[in-house]
Amino acid sequence: MGEPSGDQPDEGPNYGIGAVARRLGVPAPTLRTWNLRYGIGPSHRSPGGHRRYAPADLRRLEEMNRLIKAGLPPAEAAHAALRAGTVLEPPPAAVALAPPVALPETRMPTVASLTRAAMNLDADTISRTVDAALAARGVAWTWDHLVLPAFDAISHRQEFTGAGIEIEHLFTERILAAFSPLTGRPATLAHPRMILLACAEEEQHTLPSYALAAALTSAHHLETRLLGPRTPYRSLSDAIRRLAPATVFIWSQQRSTGDPTPLRTLPLLRPPTRVITGGPGWHLQALPPAIGHAVSLTDAITKIRSTLV
Repeated sequence: MGEPSGDQPDEGPNYGIGAVARRLGVPAPTLRTWNLRYGIGPSHRSPGGHRRYAPADLRRLEEMNRLIKAGLPPAEAAHAALRAGTVLEPPPAAVALAPPVALPETRMPTVASLTRAAMNLDADTISRTVDAALAARGVAWTWDHLVLPAFDAISHRQEFTGAGIEIEHLFTERILAAFSPLTGRPATLAHPRMILLACAEEEQHTLPSYALAAALTSAHHLETRLLGPRTPYRSLSDAIRRLAPATVFIWSQQRSTGDPTPLRTLPLLRPPTRVITGGPGWHLQALPPAIGHAVSLTDAITKIRSTLV
């Protein structure tokens, strides 16, 4: 017995392939191909054994469809949609597959709109989209569900075409411009000691540190101080002595910058300054036991806040 046709009613929160095809305007054979090639497909079965699309499956397909319309190859669009997760959250009562209602981008920023603006080198739209997300959802959501998936799509396009560094540079500059005003000293301090953020020596990727600083300052009312890219460990040690921060966060993106040996030379203060690393570049097996490592923005926020006493 095959899958239910589009004429069969959809009951409960799960939907048949015919209804999903009508909703997206994508032929059912194409949906089956996407499922086989990219793993975006139905995750449930009905009591009769028919494969059914859950709301989360539908949201991923909608995002993939938007990215394809924005000009991404299907493989890149699928990867970005899977990483974006639940970027588009339907209202709790949305259990019927009604025709989609177009929402202004300022109300519901999406990975598709942000990626399309980046590909077009549309700096104004990048800024408006990110500013709208920051105002509606805050830094952590914007970083995890909008900026990172868009970066992923841009990076995959570079891998496929060998071009597009100008897209990455413009996109990075606009995200920095959005996050930078949110860092610094908040009007009301949640803790008297600041958080110091820097890149490892010779590391040039600063954007994750700006995202973390913006989240700590805007959402958690912590004073942050950023030292920027390629911070020599001697200079970082001097800054620690002068500022006596509660926590130092050090980012390494590339393996060539992630040697933890110099971390042992950072000064020991009273009260102590905790050191936390972040980024895929660190040689984790060689990290000193007293130094923590954060695997995500949310994890970094949690670890930093736990050091504040």
